[in-house]
Amino acid sequence: MDIKDSVALVTGGNRGIGEAFVRAFLAAGAAKVYVGARDPANAAHLVAEGQGKVVAVKLDVSDASTIEAAAAQCQDVTIVVNNAGQFSMQTLMKAPDLSAARGEMEVNYFGPLTMARAFAPILAKAGKSAIVNVLSAGGIVAVPGMGGYSPSKFAARAMSTCLRAELLPQGTNVVALIVGSVDTRMASHVEGFKETPATIAEAGLKAIKREADEVDTDFMAIDVRANLARDPKGLEVSMRRSLLGERVTTGR
Repeated sequence: MDIKDSVALVTGGNRGIGEAFVRAFLAAGAAKVYVGARDPANAAHLVAEGQGKVVAVKLDVSDASTIEAAAAQCQDVTIVVNNAGQFSMQTLMKAPDLSAARGEMEVNYFGPLTMARAFAPILAKAGKSAIVNVLSAGGIVAVPGMGGYSPSKFAARAMSTCLRAELLPQGTNVVALIVGSVDTRMASHVEGFKETPATIAEAGLKAIKREADEVDTDFMAIDVRANLARDPKGLEVSMRRSLLGERVTTGR
């Protein structure tokens, strides 16, 4: 699939990995990029940079009405990047209630699923199209200290596989990006080496072009998968240390 002349929509596109995706699409020759943000004003800097090719769209993936409105507005989309995410920094048992876990599932699982259902008819018109789900290494190995976030990414990964099968006949490929340690606000608690958001976006665009199914985007994601294959129980035990208040450190 060619990125040039495509029309992309990036959820949570006003900062972090989403912002990097917007810039990467522009650099690759996309005709237009929609930046989904809860407050479109937060994407003003990207609209200015885009010189007419960037459009800010009000979009909260936990609010189905804004997704429906975005789908009605963005009828020319050929690539959807489900980047918006939520990490509440709560464990499953010590959280005062289930609101954090429910919120993470709503944003990280039901949000991308609702986006896929809303935009699939639009993507079908393109002949070749793509949905990119930005997931996590916490979606291939359970991280107890990440509470509801890790389970929500497991669910989103399984959902990506199911959607890939359902949407294949209409020419829409579903790419799952397994992301490790990235220098964003969400990963501020992680010590050690962190990839830049631009690295993740670059890996994402390469995955779209290759029509890949699942891609490990950075060193930490690759390292986690290797350790999972080599010693799954040892990795599970090491992940328990996150419950002791130990800060997560990458291996690089």
